[in-house]
Amino acid sequence: MDEFTSKTAKNQQNASVIPTLRLNNGVLIPQLGLGVFLAGRGAKTEQAVLWALEAGYRHIDTAAVYGNEAEVGRALKASGLPRQELFITGKIWNDHIRAGLTREAFYQTLENLQTNYLDLCLLHWPVAGTRQAWAVLEELYAEGLVRAIGVSNFQQHHLEDLQTYARIAPMFNQLESHPLFNNQSLIDWCQNQNISVGAWSPLGGPRVPILQHPALQALAEKYQRSPAQIVLRWDIQRNLVIIPKSSHQERIINNRQIFDFTLSEEDMEVMQSLNLNYRVGPDPDNFNF
Repeated sequence: MDEFTSKTAKNQQNASVIPTLRLNNGVLIPQLGLGVFLAGRGAKTEQAVLWALEAGYRHIDTAAVYGNEAEVGRALKASGLPRQELFITGKIWNDHIRAGLTREAFYQTLENLQTNYLDLCLLHWPVAGTRQAWAVLEELYAEGLVRAIGVSNFQQHHLEDLQTYARIAPMFNQLESHPLFNNQSLIDWCQNQNISVGAWSPLGGPRVPILQHPALQALAEKYQRSPAQIVLRWDIQRNLVIIPKSSHQERIINNRQIFDFTLSEEDMEVMQSLNLNYRVGPDPDNFNF
């Protein structure tokens, strides 16, 4: 047994502490995962995934367009963890949706990740071809190649349109949500429709220093936590799945340490009050890729 596998075994008990949400088909999804958007290619991404798994993460969120599925796959294999202990989320990119190549893209993702199934597969953005692509996801789900299917960056009207033709209701919607853009009305609508919700860029982006906000700094001091931990805990208490990205071992570990404290209702309201409807990512109703 190598050093990583030995350390991983010691973290098995800690791994169970990460709570799960039950999707509308009964599948359990860990509420905390590692995102690899902008993580780059090569050893840096592989190492980040290994650090996350060593720290007890079991959910890895990737996508074809990130260009590092192969790196994620190598890290998952190197971890020595049984496949059934992992939760892998993948996404079908816009070009493949438009070109009617959803099944081909899905198979390529399986090959890159060195797995024979995904736990969750999402349509990455609402683009032309969504109806046909969703039908393919339904087929893959029926064939047992994916345990749950959903969408990403879909607004309410996109989901309402999907509901007019979907034979299988979406189980998940991954969307932008952070303190300056809590997206709460869409989150509430999805949850009322029994669609679980995940937040990407929960800590904002490099151009928007959310973690330096005075209110966050004050809450961090009050709870003796980092501003990032305050934000992630807020998301957990909103019943979201969160996938913070980091390539730094210390941050990966710190992002994991959010399950031993609770924000008060008053402080949850403080967090909600920071909303400015300010996006750090593209608007799903106005993008050009």
